[in-house]
Amino acid sequence: MPRTTPTELQRLTEPLASLVKRPPVGLAGSTPVQEAAQVMRRENVSSVLWLEGERLRGIVTDRDLRNRVLAEGLDLQCPIADVATTKPLVVGASRPAFDAVLAMTRHGIHHVPVVDGERVVGVLTPSDLSTQNAGSPLTLAALVHRAADLPELMQAVEGVSLLVQHLVAADATARSIGHIVTAITDAVTRRLIALAEADLGPAPVPYAWVAAGSQAREEQTAKTDQDNCLVIDDAFDEHEHGAWFEAFTRRVCDGLNACGYVHCPGEMMAMNPKWRLPRHRWQALFDHWTMQPEPMALMLTSVFFDLRTIHGEQALLDGLRNEVLQRTKGNTLFLAHLSDNALGHRPPLGFLGRITTERSGEHKGTVDLKHGGIVPVVDLARVYALEGGLGAVNTHDRLLSVTSGGAISSQSAHDLRDALEFIAMVRLRHQARRMGRGLAPDNFMAPIDLSNFERTQLRDAFKVVHTLQQVLSQRYGRR
Repeated sequence: MPRTTPTELQRLTEPLASLVKRPPVGLAGSTPVQEAAQVMRRENVSSVLWLEGERLRGIVTDRDLRNRVLAEGLDLQCPIADVATTKPLVVGASRPAFDAVLAMTRHGIHHVPVVDGERVVGVLTPSDLSTQNAGSPLTLAALVHRAADLPELMQAVEGVSLLVQHLVAADATARSIGHIVTAITDAVTRRLIALAEADLGPAPVPYAWVAAGSQAREEQTAKTDQDNCLVIDDAFDEHEHGAWFEAFTRRVCDGLNACGYVHCPGEMMAMNPKWRLPRHRWQALFDHWTMQPEPMALMLTSVFFDLRTIHGEQALLDGLRNEVLQRTKGNTLFLAHLSDNALGHRPPLGFLGRITTERSGEHKGTVDLKHGGIVPVVDLARVYALEGGLGAVNTHDRLLSVTSGGAISSQSAHDLRDALEFIAMVRLRHQARRMGRGLAPDNFMAPIDLSNFERTQLRDAFKVVHTLQQVLSQRYGRR
């Protein structure tokens, strides 16, 4: 299978404006679709924009002409405004090309308008981004989007492991790989939801399918289980609607498990009725967790304070999140307990600051890169974000935003971001090596596999995390 090359990855870091080859082709909304098709043929483009002056109102693609006009038998003189995708997803001209790839991957689209303010400067397609080979994230996402049933979906996601290996070999950053892998997980989840609703019928009341944990943070690797929940509109009635939601959530969670996103060992999944609740009951849970932070509540906050809507009514989670952040901001009792809980995972450093390894058992001679390196940074960033009442969920984004509140200096936040990137990249390279040998990816790496230079960098990254943990401990007077 062709792989994503270093040259392609470098291309994906370029600003989108530099990849635009020509100005957009714009038409008035009253233009007949037949005329639009003729313009597309003459200009050799696969889309036209519905523009009012410089303002973007919609987009019409060759796929729209096929599916919305010809397949439906519409009059060829009908205006493009009747068949256009209105308010299309756009990406800023100064953003890296990678953002357009993510947009295409997440939403199953092939045309992304590039804007400078409100002015459209062009439209990008996969061919403009050099992401059409068989090993690209867009190709994999397209296979997921087209899967007609669970077996086809299972076959499509077999490419995720190879995708990770290709991205690591192409020197992608850990942050980029996390976003790409998570985008595929999102696509799988949405496809399973669509298949379930096709069989069961539409939901009886609105809901939000919500990812938790690493999927919510967009930090997944090739080895992951599923953490999810369901926030249901308060119109939910167990007697009338319970059976539908039980069948629906089980269908999706079992489908994720079949695709390799194994059932959460702690059963933190929407198929568990404990985590399939109307909004007001979620509100009561979060109120309890923040006002009475006992050990179980603190354990749950490490999962359920990192949430992101994958499908459904975004407002159900947004409103809940805003209320929760108001309760955590400045809540010193809760934050003190949360910081204490966050200090439960420590970097594997000995008394003299050397890396220590497991002394016995199955993982003797290794370090746990997840619980000894990744999790401590994730936990620190979560405390800082909740202290400031900040809505960011991704760990890197949290560490970018928390300095404004004074919880951590800009330099310390920068150091933590760099430490996280290095540890996460060491972990991904380790997992890619194992997958390349036909082994299952894990988090246990032998430091002897690293060069002396890499071991020194890993030790320094662990020291950064340890130092910031000490600062947090002193801040809240905990352990």
